[in-house]
Amino acid sequence: MLVARSIALFVLAALAEIGGAWLVWQGVREHRGLLFVGAGVLALGAYGFIATFQPDPHFGRILAAYGGVFVAGSLAWGMVVDGFRPDRWDLIGAATCLVGVAIMMYAPRA
Repeated sequence: MLVARSIALFVLAALAEIGGAWLVWQGVREHRGLLFVGAGVLALGAYGFIATFQPDPHFGRILAAYGGVFVAGSLAWGMVVDGFRPDRWDLIGAATCLVGVAIMMYAPRA
């Protein structure tokens, strides 16, 4: 149950961070306005809180492992929202990152 909760929190954190960054990008680079920027800033702030609910107590481990989720999530976001098509090297890299997440977070520890 803790693994499922942890994975759900990583997915939620990725949606908040990647979505927030995308909103800021849209507001500034695509000239969609301050409403997009403000919504992005709020989403990025929410990301900061979501990580605190991870069951593991070690900030460094959580943030390092989340980096792998961020890599894969960013590619997925680009595919779904922006029509980006990753090549095989993008996919291999993202899969490698997710293996790293699994090792860091869910390997048995003494």
